[in-house]
Amino acid sequence: MEKHIFILSGQSNMSGRGGVKNNQWDGIVPPQCLPNAAIHRFTADLKWISANEPLHVDIDTKAVCGVGPGMSFANAVIKDVMGQVGLIPCAVGGTAIEEWARDSDLYENMIKRSKAAAECGGKIRALLWYQGETNTSSQHYVDTYKQNMQGLIRNLRQDLNLPELPIIQVAIASGHEEYMEKIRDIQKAIDMNNVVCVDAKGLELTEDKMHLVTDACVELGQMLAHAFLTHFVSN
Repeated sequence: MEKHIFILSGQSNMSGRGGVKNNQWDGIVPPQCLPNAAIHRFTADLKWISANEPLHVDIDTKAVCGVGPGMSFANAVIKDVMGQVGLIPCAVGGTAIEEWARDSDLYENMIKRSKAAAECGGKIRALLWYQGETNTSSQHYVDTYKQNMQGLIRNLRQDLNLPELPIIQVAIASGHEEYMEKIRDIQKAIDMNNVVCVDAKGLELTEDKMHLVTDACVELGQMLAHAFLTHFVSN
């Protein structure tokens, strides 16, 4: 049975803060995020196991992880693809795009994990990328964001030997107000083959005005699934 593999990467809103308050996760798992026998997660020690929330518990280890968009994405996609879904959690909270440059620990770990996952059997179908809040803190970050994001896409495709790998990027829903819209404009305007953007603006945020609440994570996951099925799955 074919395994459709998806890389989940970026920063905290991809790793998931839904249901986290006062450094504790409430443990509530919405029905759209429940485990499914056909959905698997690639662990930090490079093993496939049954996927369940929180997906990034052994990856984004310096923070408390909760619900993210990954499981609702997988449960939505599994209805329309034949086989299994494999998720490779790689996101780490608070990381700037510069920290995902080639030769960085974050980038090289993502490549290592992705190659190892595929070698276990399966095909990498897309990168789901949600990052940018950290880069809303200065004009310098704005000025270099497009170049860095395009470089990440080119490097990832080259290093995985997947020149047409679909990239589904999320336009951020939060950040420092002075520069947030500038980063969002860059994200929405990335013009590269097989790169599409899903807009998270308007989804409900937690009290910190930075992270998506659980229901918003569910909705975003379904939006990402719709984008993948619409743009990259033949009817």
